[in-house]
Amino acid sequence: MPHTAETATAYVVTAVEAKGTATRHDFDIKSIVTTTHSLTESWDFHTVDPNMFWNIVATFLEH
Repeated sequence: MPHTAETATAYVVTAVEAKGTATRHDFDIKSIVTTTHSLTESWDFHTVDPNMFWNIVATFLEH
């Protein structure tokens, strides 16, 4: 399956909702996807360093 903006978005939503303590509505998902893609130049977020990914996610936590 090719990696696209849509698959990257699905990855982010799944990751942030995985533990059940947050939902996609708690984060600016579009900004997480855009920033991660910009830094990695890839839509395959499975290969992104987990520490970098979660730092990006934390940046876009909506209050």
